[in-house]
Amino acid sequence: MQAQYRRPLNINVGMIIFAIIFVYLSFCVYTYIKKEKIQFYEVVEGDIVTDHGYTGLILRQESVQYTDRAGYIHYYVREGKRAAVGSRIYSIDETGNLASLLKEQNENNAVLTNDNLSEIKRQLTHFSMNYSDLTYDLSYSLYSSLNASVSEYVNFNTLESLDSIMEQTGAVFWQVQAPASGVVSYAIDQYEGMEASQISAADFERSGYSKEITKAGQRIAVSDAVYKLVTSDDWSILFPISEEQMAEYEGKTSLHVIFNSRNLETEGDFSVITGSDGNFYGKLDFNQYMVQFISDRFVNFEVETERLDGLKIPVTSVTSKEFYLIPLDYLAQGGDSNDTGFLKAVYSESGPSVEFVPVTIYNSTDEYYYIEMGEKSPFNTGDFVVKPDSDDRYQIGSSDSLQGVYNINKGYAVFKLIEILKSNEEYYTVRKGMSYGLSVYDHIVLDADTVYEGQLIYQ
Repeated sequence: MQAQYRRPLNINVGMIIFAIIFVYLSFCVYTYIKKEKIQFYEVVEGDIVTDHGYTGLILRQESVQYTDRAGYIHYYVREGKRAAVGSRIYSIDETGNLASLLKEQNENNAVLTNDNLSEIKRQLTHFSMNYSDLTYDLSYSLYSSLNASVSEYVNFNTLESLDSIMEQTGAVFWQVQAPASGVVSYAIDQYEGMEASQISAADFERSGYSKEITKAGQRIAVSDAVYKLVTSDDWSILFPISEEQMAEYEGKTSLHVIFNSRNLETEGDFSVITGSDGNFYGKLDFNQYMVQFISDRFVNFEVETERLDGLKIPVTSVTSKEFYLIPLDYLAQGGDSNDTGFLKAVYSESGPSVEFVPVTIYNSTDEYYYIEMGEKSPFNTGDFVVKPDSDDRYQIGSSDSLQGVYNINKGYAVFKLIEILKSNEEYYTVRKGMSYGLSVYDHIVLDADTVYEGQLIYQ
């Protein structure tokens, strides 16, 4: 029987080294993945704006115009356009012949211009930006308004050739002219002529609000309201105001108003009035931009009450720290260096002496310096410091807390003082230019609870 030959085990040194390196790299990757990442935030200049949102009711100098005869109405001036005295505003066709002619013309050439389409888009955009479930009923008003607008645009475009139509057909109808100069509007809602002092809480109940818009080509009766003239560029917004907001606005004669739906900001003269129900209401007066809101009775807006410029940092970056307080006149300078610090009283077998201790100053007031407190502090509670060129001594013990963030520009966490000017849910605006504070583009820890002072940070 022949004995089986067993090959000797050959150990390859290269394979062993490769295996060790592989295990080491795997461990490093695993450690990196499992290690909690320290996120940082780059300090930027910014501001926090304090504002309040309101829904206001618009009042203007409006004059409703009524017709003195029945028939089919056709308009010559578009919504929001200014008409001079004697300009023809509408016509009344008692027989209906003109309506038939216009219908025939529109069927053959019913074209909307780019300006027409832009205005329809503006109405839809304004509605969508101000829509909420509480104002769903205004959808019907929008529907009526858009229907009226399209009909008017088509008729207006056709009426440009009105004179030739009259000559060709011999049509006869009444033309009505503007009794005064002003801006024309066809939305009538019974608020015309209201005085500011008549306002009450019931006027802001939009669930019962409606406005009538007479369509071009519609048959009207004698004494029907057919349009209104706004005869002044002066207009006002009234809005409910709380006692807290009245106190906030006390002494102000103007407010900065923002209309987000119009991408418009302006100043309005501000006052507080008493309504007919005894409640207080804010009143904003303007002398421009009236035309932009000609079709609106209610408007959403914001009042900017404060804008603070500074450095913008996340709320999560802020922490607090305790510091020793040492009087200003105890500060000393090292004999062989430019370091600043304090003369610490030292007691030994050979007797009392003083030792210069350099320190990092974190803040100062009119009375005290703020000095490191804790394990890394060169001082303990109860230690004495000596005033330079004097025998006066001060016992360390008083302390105070400061708010700050961890700056990591140097690769490790360093506490930096902040002074909060304003805040919201996510950010603080802090003072810039502080002696012991932050600068623009500093890197700070995003979450102060994830690090401790002096910790090495790998960015």
